[in-house]
Amino acid sequence: MTKKVYFAGGLFDHKELTGNMLLAEKIERLSAGRYQVLLPQDFESAQTDATSVRNNDYKLLLTCDLIVANFDGVELDSGTVAEFCCAKMLDMPAVLFRTDFRNGVERPGAIVPWNLMISAYPRTVNLIINGMDELVRHGRDLEQYYSSIAEQIIAAMDKAVATGSILSQKDLTDHYKRILQLLGGGMSELFTEQDLQTLIAEKIKNGIY
Repeated sequence: MTKKVYFAGGLFDHKELTGNMLLAEKIERLSAGRYQVLLPQDFESAQTDATSVRNNDYKLLLTCDLIVANFDGVELDSGTVAEFCCAKMLDMPAVLFRTDFRNGVERPGAIVPWNLMISAYPRTVNLIINGMDELVRHGRDLEQYYSSIAEQIIAAMDKAVATGSILSQKDLTDHYKRILQLLGGGMSELFTEQDLQTLIAEKIKNGIY
């Protein structure tokens, strides 16, 4: 059963854009089709207004089974954090991965190298990879480099998906409707009642709920 993965992360320069594409391709290939990675950058349009871009990204997220969020950077990408929080309100399995070896926390002894307010959520696996060490270990072989990172993300996704949901299946439609209303911006208008029921039935079939 193929599960759809929303790949959240920066998409503002060539390094982010190409890195996203390379990781997505490796995850799909090495998971033997168990995961289909959807990149928001593939659905962007330069002609669309800001609210529509936001809504399209949230719509794509809601149609996915789980989220993988790139938490690189001294300051985390704010859009990625917002998408992760939305996914958590829907109790979606999540993987937070970081290849940036800098410590982005404000206090010593933190469990994860990012802000403590983005910690301890259920159905969430933290994956910390030293990107420089990985590069050295693979002798600057980009094929092996991205394959190694992808394999670790796949293992983390498997672990997150195996964790049961706290939401009741019978309440899912109402729960999704509330989240759409709280997101505002016309999000409720993007899904019909039948859309939601079909989407939720597919997630139940995939073992997400």
